[in-house]
Amino acid sequence: MSTETAKPVFKNGIARWIDDRLPLLSWAQAEFVDYPAPKNLNYWWNFGSLAGIVLVLQILTGLFLTMHYTPHTAMAFDSVEHIMRDVNYGWLLRYAHANGASMFFIVVYIHMFRGLYYGSYKAPRELLWMLGVVILLLMMATAFMGYVLPWGQMSFWGAKVITNLFSAVPIFGETIVTWLWGGFTVDNPTLNRFFALHYLLPFAIFAVVFLHILALHQFGSNNPVGIDITKKDKIPFHPYYTIKDAFGLCVFFLVYAAFVFFAPNVLGHADNYIPANPLVTPPHIVPEWYFLPFYAILRAITFDIFWIIPAKLGGVIAMFGSIAVLFFLPWLDTSRVRSARFRPIYKWLFWVFLLDCVILGYVGASPPEGWLPTIGLLATIYYFAHFLIILPLLGKLERPLPLPDSINKPVLPSSGAASAQPAE
Repeated sequence: MSTETAKPVFKNGIARWIDDRLPLLSWAQAEFVDYPAPKNLNYWWNFGSLAGIVLVLQILTGLFLTMHYTPHTAMAFDSVEHIMRDVNYGWLLRYAHANGASMFFIVVYIHMFRGLYYGSYKAPRELLWMLGVVILLLMMATAFMGYVLPWGQMSFWGAKVITNLFSAVPIFGETIVTWLWGGFTVDNPTLNRFFALHYLLPFAIFAVVFLHILALHQFGSNNPVGIDITKKDKIPFHPYYTIKDAFGLCVFFLVYAAFVFFAPNVLGHADNYIPANPLVTPPHIVPEWYFLPFYAILRAITFDIFWIIPAKLGGVIAMFGSIAVLFFLPWLDTSRVRSARFRPIYKWLFWVFLLDCVILGYVGASPPEGWLPTIGLLATIYYFAHFLIILPLLGKLERPLPLPDSINKPVLPSSGAASAQPAE
C-alpha cells in the first residue's frame, strides 16, 4: 500500500479556512497521519513515540509542581513536603514527575540501543542520530538540575561534587564553578539558577525533538532489515502504527503506574529525604541510576595520563568523551551494512557492549573498593575501544550475510534462501 502526498481536503469548513491561511493542519496530516513508514517495523520502534509522550507528561507535571515549589534554600525542602502532604494529589504529581524522569531515560536508552543494533545512525541519517545525542545531553542537564531542587542531602552534595568537576578545567575551571554556583559555594543563588534552567531546558528539548522529527521524515524511518525501500514497501502511519503505538503505550503505562503507586522511591536515594546539611557529608555520594555508567567512567581515571593530564581532569575528559564519541559514530562504523541481523560478529559485540554498560552502571553504584576500581577501568577501556578501535576494524574485516532484495524477502518463505528468516 502506498500513501498519497496530495494536500488533504478537510470536510470542516473552519478547518479548510484556517488551513488555507496557515497550513498547520496539512502539515500535521502529512507528518503524523499519512507519513509513509516501512511496513516491517517491529515493537522496538515504539520507543521513539513513547519518548515524546513522556516528555509531554514531564512538562505538564513539572508545570503544576512549580506552582507550589519555592526555590529558596530555607524553604525548598519544606515546599516539597507541602506538595506531598497538603496539595490535592500533590504526592501523585511529584511521584509521577520523579519516576517519569527515570521512565524517560529508560525509553530513550532503549531507543538509542535499538538504533545501535539496527544501524539507524548510518547515512543518510547521520544528523538524525546527532540530534538524538543532543537530546540526551539536554536530558542529562535537565535531570541533574531537577535532582537538586528538593534540597535534600543527596541533592546538595550531588550538586557540590558534580559542579566541582569543572574546576579541573585548566585556566577557566574556577571561574566556571563560580558562575555555576552564583558565588563561592553551593547556596541559594545556585538553587535559583538550577530551578530556572530546569524549567527552561525541557522546552529546548521539545524544540530539538521537533528538529529530530523533521530529520527523520526527510529520508524516512530505518527498518529492521536495514535496506532502502521503495514506495510499495510503505504504509501510512495511521492507522497501522498509531494502533501499534497505542498498545505499546498501554504496556508502558502499566510499568510506569507500578512504580508511581507501588514503588515510588525504589529508584531514588533515602538520603534525599533528609534536609540538606553542608556540615554532614553522606557516606556514599551517588547520582541517579541513569548517570551511573558515566559516573563509573569518571571515577575510573585515578592516575595522571602521560604525566601531563591530572587524574581529575582525565576523568572529566573521559566522562564527557564517552558522550562526545557518539557524535562521530556514523563515521566510526565503517560497515556498509546497517542492520546487525546481517552482521554476525557485530551482533555479538553489540551484546558485549550492552553488558559493558551494565557493568559500568554497577561499578558506578558501588563504593570504589576491592576489585571494583579495576573492573571499572577495564570496562571504561572497552567502552572507548568499542567505538574507536573495534567498529572501524570490524567494518573492514567482517563478512556480512547477503542482503535481501526487498523487505518482503525476510518474511516470505523461500526454499534455500539464507535471508529467509522470520522478521524480528
